[in-house]
Amino acid sequence: MDTFLCSSWYFLRYASPHCDSYPYDREMGAYWLPVDLYTGGIEHATMHLFYARFFIKALKQLGIVDFDEPFTRLFNQGIITYDRRKMSKSRGNVVNPDDYVATMGADTVRAYLMFIGPWDQGGDWNDQGIAGVHRWINRVWRLVLSPPEGTPQGEEEEGGEAAHPRVLRHLTHRTIRKVTEDLERFRFNTMLAALMELTNYLGKAKETPLHGTEAWHEAIRSLVLMLAPASPHLAEELWERTGQPYSIHQQSWPAWDAAAAAEEEFTLVIQVNGKLRDRVIVPASIAENEVRELVMGRRRVQAYLNGREILRFIYVPRKLVNLVLR
Repeated sequence: MDTFLCSSWYFLRYASPHCDSYPYDREMGAYWLPVDLYTGGIEHATMHLFYARFFIKALKQLGIVDFDEPFTRLFNQGIITYDRRKMSKSRGNVVNPDDYVATMGADTVRAYLMFIGPWDQGGDWNDQGIAGVHRWINRVWRLVLSPPEGTPQGEEEEGGEAAHPRVLRHLTHRTIRKVTEDLERFRFNTMLAALMELTNYLGKAKETPLHGTEAWHEAIRSLVLMLAPASPHLAEELWERTGQPYSIHQQSWPAWDAAAAAEEEFTLVIQVNGKLRDRVIVPASIAENEVRELVMGRRRVQAYLNGREILRFIYVPRKLVNLVLR
């Protein structure tokens, strides 16, 4: 009964779970239903989804519901494999998530399953992969709660990024935009990759005068808010420990500033014979001839030229320049 009959209409019951004299409150159902989004495995297509549609069409003819389809959108998730094979007790390749929850925490397991691959394709379970996510979660904890290791220093190098509040605001708002769009499209793996990129940047900026500034606090607050869907327990704990009002899961989602998120500038990496020698922040609209003139005028680049012949000037737009010298 629960597998084939009740599962065909349980979502109606969700709209009125406290009714004890009838199964379905039509007034509540008119507000909540039909279901906006259904997620599940592809195996549901010829069983549960088929029966649910049959039930709703019958109830529609009886005048009990006023909609014809139970679910307005379907999103099928992929399968988690082990050694690239479907998990099976007979093969002895079943991963018990409870074992990892006991040692690494539920947030690590949850985030790893979101990061393992595209949500609609699944991925292959890997112990090194989940260990990497666990290390990242611990880095986030230290980033938010631990003080800088030393006295904040100035810019690490000419043209460095770390001590620029404007650059941090750009990365913060670009990340909010990226994470918001990825969540709406179920791109959880790239959502987490964006949060990891922001974390890495903040880890470097923490040891500069940028730490403690308004841009820093905005970035940290936004990071913790964006962590909430993937790591709800970690986010709640960090939210409370940083003096924010209870609960993080009752807060508004951060909004991005379109002007701050716009790609107005980027960091041009300068290499000589494939090795990093300099960085400089340049306008996104910069032309290649302007890049060449800028690079050739850099003091650090000139130090490596020293009369040597330039065989090739390789420019990857919005990324890097590599000077190949004889």
